[in-house]
Amino acid sequence: MQELRDKYIQAIGSAADEAALEELRVQAVGKKGEISLKMRELGKMTPEERQTAGPALNALKDEINSALAAKKTALADAALDERLQAEWLDVTLPGRDRRVGSIHPVSQVWEECTAIFADMGFAVAEGPQVEDDWYNFDALNIPGHHPARAEMDTFYMHRAAGDDRPPHVLRTHTSPVQIRAMQAQGAPIRVIAPGRVYRADYDQTHTPMFHQVEGLAIDRDISMANLKWVLEEFFSAYFGTKVKTRFRASHFPFTEPSAEVDIQCSWEGGTVKVGEGDDWLEVLGSGMVHPKVLEAAGVDPSQWQGFAFGMGIDRIAMLKYGIPDLRAFFDSDLRWLRHYGFSALQVPTLRGGI
Repeated sequence: MQELRDKYIQAIGSAADEAALEELRVQAVGKKGEISLKMRELGKMTPEERQTAGPALNALKDEINSALAAKKTALADAALDERLQAEWLDVTLPGRDRRVGSIHPVSQVWEECTAIFADMGFAVAEGPQVEDDWYNFDALNIPGHHPARAEMDTFYMHRAAGDDRPPHVLRTHTSPVQIRAMQAQGAPIRVIAPGRVYRADYDQTHTPMFHQVEGLAIDRDISMANLKWVLEEFFSAYFGTKVKTRFRASHFPFTEPSAEVDIQCSWEGGTVKVGEGDDWLEVLGSGMVHPKVLEAAGVDPSQWQGFAFGMGIDRIAMLKYGIPDLRAFFDSDLRWLRHYGFSALQVPTLRGGI
């Protein structure tokens, strides 16, 4: 046993790496190791011999295991020291510059609108972008012959041959969310529905995909006066100055009466300034929700009434931040985004004192 001890203690001390150390462990105390085989011989000894050999073999096994563990720790410490020397870094050096991404103007204005309307008690409602024909048109009192239902204006989804169901559409407005919200919550209700919408149009002020924010408020005594107050408070907070509105009679299938809404502005040097001057700029459509729309959503029009409005998020972003071309919003030009984008730390704040 003394020879075994000297042999393995010396070999363990000379092991160069963990692989060699593991090989020594198997040779010494593995199932077929020399010390393990010696312990199996205890059964062949007399009781007197076992009383002497047994404790000695256990002590030897414990000593070898302790030497193996100590050597393994030493090898790990040496490897760590070597790695620390090789990967040394001067932490006092200045950090490397990294380009920081920008918040897209649409995302920024989306959050601004949400914050302002939330301050007036409006919750956010959402709906699918691939919409059912009934929600997108029929429930909103849009007749079958209406131009909005033509293929030149609306993106229709494909139906398999023999499928006679009305095709789904890429929603042309966020108004279907009104129906879904009223079906889910009933009345009274006060929600906005920001989201992407799609129409087959493309020029300086139109793109096939753009963004809208829809507003809906239903209660027992809501009137056009409430609508005017909400819009003036929104625009005043959004533009950071007192903004007057002007309503002009119009027609939309889903509201009655309906009104186009203009905001006060002035034109100087080809740029528009909101909240001052004698000119007016059309910004959205609105009106009192049509009784047929309320009925389609499961709301009794003899008991409830309210207003709805919808405006383009991209358009009011162009107005506030002086962006001349809507198409640039979707060009993925990093130079444009670095110029018009926002820092992630620029949290939307309420201005104008709602």
